[in-house]
Amino acid sequence: MFEPRRLAAVRRTGLLDTGPEEAFDRLSRLAATLLNTPFAFVTIVDETRSFWKSCIGIDAADPAGRQNPVEQSFCQYVIGADREVIVGDARTDPRTRDNPSIETMGVAAWAGFPVRSPEGLVLGTFCVVDTVSRDWTARDIEVLETLSQAATGEVALRAAVKEAENAARRAEAAAVQAATLATTLQESLLPATLPLVPGLEAAARYRRGGEGDDVLGDFYDIFPSTRGSWAAVVGDVSGKGPKAAKTTALARYTLRAAAARCATPSTNLATLNTALREWYTDDTQYLTAVYATLRSHPDGISARVSCGGHDPALILRADGTVRTLGRHGLILGWLPDPPLRDHRALLRPGDSLLMYTDGVTEARRPTDRAMFGIERLRHVIRSAAGANAAQLATTVQNAVLAFSEDRASDDTAILALHVPADHMATPTPLSRP
Repeated sequence: MFEPRRLAAVRRTGLLDTGPEEAFDRLSRLAATLLNTPFAFVTIVDETRSFWKSCIGIDAADPAGRQNPVEQSFCQYVIGADREVIVGDARTDPRTRDNPSIETMGVAAWAGFPVRSPEGLVLGTFCVVDTVSRDWTARDIEVLETLSQAATGEVALRAAVKEAENAARRAEAAAVQAATLATTLQESLLPATLPLVPGLEAAARYRRGGEGDDVLGDFYDIFPSTRGSWAAVVGDVSGKGPKAAKTTALARYTLRAAAARCATPSTNLATLNTALREWYTDDTQYLTAVYATLRSHPDGISARVSCGGHDPALILRADGTVRTLGRHGLILGWLPDPPLRDHRALLRPGDSLLMYTDGVTEARRPTDRAMFGIERLRHVIRSAAGANAAQLATTVQNAVLAFSEDRASDDTAILALHVPADHMATPTPLSRP
């Protein structure tokens, strides 16, 4: 609790004694809505108090009214344990039964995850409070963990942006440091590791475009969804810089939270569309995405795809046939109710599904400014029939780099999914270079 390194990290955030901010309040409101709790908080904890950076359910704009003593805060248990704390009945749980907040604030059930600094120190918590005891479900905990990661990401983005702004003011010698920071920030928006998906091989290839400290917005992700299904998404955020980075983080965490409740691609993209419109009320931010739900099938893998303003996925059959899956659709964040449709296909052993951003098809040849294009992409993947996921992704990436003479100005994200001959074998590790 009183570790000097942790307390120093708390102060470096600059969040203590500051007013409410939508970046945190939106996450807390989403938690309260999804988990049906009267209270939700983002807290920052120093040596004397738990400061409520966000406090849904408590009407207090003055920072002085947005805190309680650390000894009365349930956040102390998360800091002490250095991990989540889930309490179904605060009056009977031996960890909490003597806490004064049971009486003063009516706390009956409490669940919270750490909000961490970029170096991993616990700054405070992302938590929800109920006034009646309850059994927190596995889905409740998964949603809360996902949103806590988003809150941690917001803190990390602020730290990275502050560092980037400082770097921009330095002399020319700091340019290399700024570029390294941008690369680190860009990579932080991608999954550090990819999960094992039964019956599938997968490989991701990512190449950062832009120059110097530009941060662009291509992303990819694979994560579990409902009833044993999995979700795969590739997206492209408009613009660049800190705003694009924040939108990328919002997209990933929103889709992960939505997937914990629903497996329908169009529904989850609609949820992201709503989040974009609610998050950016003054300055609209757009993105495109292709979202696939994957489920084991006796004859292979069942795939359901929806596109929000994004190029459809491509299916490469074992015999070299190439077909599209999905329709381009409308960009996300523009209209309240964009037309989103789901399209289905069965991937049989030997088949592959390729998802990519427009950095692939819009790569240009320096000599005549010709674009790589969809037909050239179809030809390239047709030549890779029978390849595994890693080989397919590498083949596409190498073809784009050769065509553009390694001068790509835009990000390229490639996600290849392949059904091996024995599609029910032990999951194959997913490949990310």
